[in-house]
Amino acid sequence: MPSTSKSHMSSTAEQAPDLSITADDEVHLHTAGYNESSEREVINSMARFRSSPLDFIREVSLHVSGTGWRSYDDVIGQPIFYSGFSENMKSMVLNNPMLVDKVRHLAERRVEVEAKEGLLSEHSQDRAGNGDKRRKRQIQIEESLMEVCDTMTDNMICKMESKRFIRGAYYLATQLLTRAYHQGVHVSSEEVLRLRAVAAKAAKSKQAIIFLPCHRSHVDYVSLQIICYRLGLALPTVVAGDNLNFPVVGAFLQHAGAMWIRRSFGHDQLYQTLVQAYIDTLLQNGFNLECFVEGGRSRTGKLLPPKFGILSYMLDSVASGRVADAIICPVSTQYDKVIEVESYISELLGQPKPKENLKDFLSSSSILSLKLGRVDVRFHEPWSLRKFIGEQQGRSSKLPQQIDVKDQRTRLLRTLGFKVLSEINDVSVVMPTALVGTVLLTLRGRGVGKSELIRRVEWLSERVKAQGGRVAHFAGIPTSVVVERALEVLGPGLVGLVPGLPEDTFYAVDRFQLSFYRNMTIHLFILQSLVSAALYTSVKQGGSPSQQRISFAALRDQVSFLSQLFRGEFIFPTEGLEFNLAKTLALLEADNVIKVTRDPNNREIVEWVELSDQEREQGREDFDFYCFLIWPFIEAAWLGAISLLMLTPPVGVEAKESWLPMKNVQDVAQVLGKTLYHQGDLSYFEAVNKETLKNTYQRFEEEGMILVAKSKEKNTPTTIRLADEWLPSRDAKGSVKAKGPLWTFAERVSISRREGKNRRDGATVQTRVLSLADRVGTELWEERNTLGTRGARDKEAESAAAKAKKRRGKTKLAVPASRL
Repeated sequence: MPSTSKSHMSSTAEQAPDLSITADDEVHLHTAGYNESSEREVINSMARFRSSPLDFIREVSLHVSGTGWRSYDDVIGQPIFYSGFSENMKSMVLNNPMLVDKVRHLAERRVEVEAKEGLLSEHSQDRAGNGDKRRKRQIQIEESLMEVCDTMTDNMICKMESKRFIRGAYYLATQLLTRAYHQGVHVSSEEVLRLRAVAAKAAKSKQAIIFLPCHRSHVDYVSLQIICYRLGLALPTVVAGDNLNFPVVGAFLQHAGAMWIRRSFGHDQLYQTLVQAYIDTLLQNGFNLECFVEGGRSRTGKLLPPKFGILSYMLDSVASGRVADAIICPVSTQYDKVIEVESYISELLGQPKPKENLKDFLSSSSILSLKLGRVDVRFHEPWSLRKFIGEQQGRSSKLPQQIDVKDQRTRLLRTLGFKVLSEINDVSVVMPTALVGTVLLTLRGRGVGKSELIRRVEWLSERVKAQGGRVAHFAGIPTSVVVERALEVLGPGLVGLVPGLPEDTFYAVDRFQLSFYRNMTIHLFILQSLVSAALYTSVKQGGSPSQQRISFAALRDQVSFLSQLFRGEFIFPTEGLEFNLAKTLALLEADNVIKVTRDPNNREIVEWVELSDQEREQGREDFDFYCFLIWPFIEAAWLGAISLLMLTPPVGVEAKESWLPMKNVQDVAQVLGKTLYHQGDLSYFEAVNKETLKNTYQRFEEEGMILVAKSKEKNTPTTIRLADEWLPSRDAKGSVKAKGPLWTFAERVSISRREGKNRRDGATVQTRVLSLADRVGTELWEERNTLGTRGARDKEAESAAAKAKKRRGKTKLAVPASRL
């Protein structure tokens, strides 16, 4: 692969040094390019106790007594960890005017209901007496509701009560974390100094810092708390799902800063208001907050689309004026190896997520594992939420057509969520394991020699920097050593070594798990990958170079289609298609990946795009690299489209009666995908993963290809059916025809798929895939008939779907009529 031009590269001399926090309870300053030497021993509590019990006891006593920096007395931020903190917080929440008004409103409504039902009637016709009874009843209901609020508040709020407790908790957490991640927790000194300065200014103004990290592991909670504690920042209150509030551990985390919220609020108005009241109270009093913008942990390694639940509460606090301002700080947390990846793969393949419990927590071998590398935490430059709201509202006011308040708020919330995700990507560090994993999964062959692996890792490191990304500091250490350490961390379960060969040759053992690490780099190359996938539609046809070129119009058409298809899968630059496409073509041309033919009379007009001669001579290495990054996602999108064929109603079933449970459909779609993979019609097993399939269905719903009905009843499943205009037809024998918008859509996705020997005979594949999808779908319809899910629920679903369709705009994924 050609080396990157110097103009694209950022030298290590320009990078700020790292700080690392390790198990010896010291903060170490490393120059740019530093990587911990293999000779340095990391001390952990077990080894220290066995080898030097007196030192172990001395160190524990220093933490418990709070000697030196361990006292956590002089923190930047509002006072926390004092006796009575919880009661003060609870009192402020329960006296919140918004909560008091909601309780009064609910009590009034309940009294009205009881009055209409005759429960408040009196023998006397005296209105005054009746009114007195109503007031007494309302007061009684209000008192009962406040008792409920008292209990819910006590269960919800964090309880930062004891300095001695947090000192011990810090020591325990550091020892556990650095046993697993033996190279410690690394941060940028420049970012930390900037954050401390912002925190000091915010503390004077009594403003909270809202940390918004990405979420890949439960370790995320611990790493940020350790950093804040060690650097003297007030610990944030961490928004956490109550699924982690299991015995012993739940209480421990709550006293260390966790606030527990339900996974779903449903239609509980009182609980919703209580959460808003607590968020308001924290922000009004300048207490720092931490919330994972993706909601749950990413099982795929890349960022998930933002979840707007808690984010909307924070936005509303400031937008409403109840809170003057808050400081937003996006945070990226990267790992050499994520502890939970193996369990993620099981979940992605359809295994139910196990419920968290103390036994599994204590028996987890991951906690006692060693040599998982290091954790890198990076902080984006913080910014004012109030200023952001003002800027967005100013832009909305300049629009030619004014939008209503509700749509404006939704747009504001979406912009906030995707801005945070984009800034997390901007500061993310690519770890050595991600470099190695990416290289291994972008090879055409079965494996790679060590020298070639080292060369490709060096090339990829330069490409990451050229794209404005960051690589974990290891310059100055030979790349061969970096690769060896990455292979050691990944382990033989992920990367295998072929024995008995003249050169060490490595291969991917578990491609599914390795894809987690590859997905940590894909955001940097998504535009090049989409352009390459569009160009591949011509390259895969073979023939002479002139026969493999593509017109700019066709290229743009396919890039636009793929961009819309993956809108919910990746974070794209906001400049728009035309700008991004022009910029990407220029970069690929400068790197000699493609050759661009322009109009001789107007050099700004591109006519044709093809692979450059240099790229062909070197075996299409760069071009293939970009294609290999995006192909698994294209495969998943194709599988999603093919799985919709299962929703074709059997003969005699009307479209409006063809509702099926969404979960059942997606479960069966995974079975279809596994079958296609093992029969050779699907190239990537990771394409059957549950999360990507859900994202694909979400896009199909947004574009009106499928109708989805969500019932208000808790135990009533979400149902799905094909939209009328996307319904395939059946032939005289009852078989699904390979015609119509849905099949053409699937073919449109397919032209960018990786070529495979089983897919070159289009007619054979067409018959085989259609037949299989129809046969697998038959199980869905038989189960539906068995369960008797027709009738009233179909009518309810039709009504819900009609309302959703009305809210949607025009579809952007529809295939042009010329292709039908």
